[in-house]
Amino acid sequence: MSTAHTQRTLKEIRKRGGRVAIVEKWNPHVRRADGGMGIRQDLFGFIDLLHICAVSKKITGIQCFGSDWSGHWRKVMGERRGIVMEWLGAGGHLEFWGWRKVKVKRGGKAMIWSPRVGEITLEDFGEGGMFE
Repeated sequence: MSTAHTQRTLKEIRKRGGRVAIVEKWNPHVRRADGGMGIRQDLFGFIDLLHICAVSKKITGIQCFGSDWSGHWRKVMGERRGIVMEWLGAGGHLEFWGWRKVKVKRGGKAMIWSPRVGEITLEDFGEGGMFE
């Protein structure tokens, strides 16, 4: 996950209204597989941002990233499946924000960053859901 994607998501949510906070943190004490030190740790292993919206009365965990949508789906369905289902079952909401560059105008050259936003629900984990 890139800091730029987090910052883009923060800016977009603030523009739309609502309170949002970064809940991902840097842990400098963990040794990585490549021998280096330090990793980014998401809240519960899958949330980068928390969004509180009083209008819709929702608390939404947001995972933001580049265009690797399927890689994040696999993470949620695999190693994080139990805690994600617990989060959703307790009334939390979960959104994926995948950022990509798109053309401003068809046939043009100018590009802008645009999010692809998708909500993950408990139904997605059932038979016929997006993860099955």
